Formats: sequence, C-alpha cells, structure tokens
Amino acid sequence: MTTSDNSPKCPACQEDMSYPDGANFVCAQCGHEWPIMAATDEIEAGLIVKDVNGNLLADGDSVTLIKDLKVKGSSTTLKVGTKIKGIRLVSGDHEVDCKTEAGNMLLKACFLKKA
Repeated sequence: MTTSDNSPKCPACQEDMSYPDGANFVCAQCGHEWPIMAATDEIEAGLIVKDVNGNLLADGDSVTLIKDLKVKGSSTTLKVGTKIKGIRLVSGDHEVDCKTEAGNMLLKACFLKKA
C-alpha cells in the first residue's frame, strides 16, 4: 500500500503509513484514526509538540512536571508533580509558555506530561 506524500505521520506509532479515509486519517500500521482537519491545522501551524509520553499538546492544556526543575538565575525550584494550567505552545527550544508560581516560564515539553 502506498501513501501520498502529504499524509502525516501517525501520532500514535509515528509510522508514515497513513491514508485519508473520509474525514479521518487512518494508520495502516496500528489502525489509529484522527481527524484530517486537526492534522492539517497542526502541520500548517508547524507546532507539533508532544509530552514525555508522546501525547500531543495543544494551547490551553494542563500539564504536570515530571522532575524538579531549577529556575535559571534564581534559587527557586519547580517541584515534581506541579500542575500547570493553560499552556501556550511557541516555537523554539522551549516549546511551552506558561505561568507558574515562580512567574512566567518557557519550558521544554520533555519535562512535562499531559494532565
């Protein structure tokens, strides 16, 4: 089975064996289905950000820290398990813009899990 060049990778297994089927993309490898509109919006925006478990993050999601993070230039530490609400995705090395008890922060998604 061949796929078209503009079909996205499967968000579940990361294989490039997806194909459009009605209003959804379907992965031929694992059978996962996701809406075409959501996939094209993320690709156009260029902001596909995943947490430590591989779940897609979106603006407004709540996340939890998976390890203690020292705040650069301060003696403050963000503790493991801290819940952060209303994140905003941005481009760059630090993909998540959020408000914490220590102020506004840019965090890397590899230290977050979707709550």
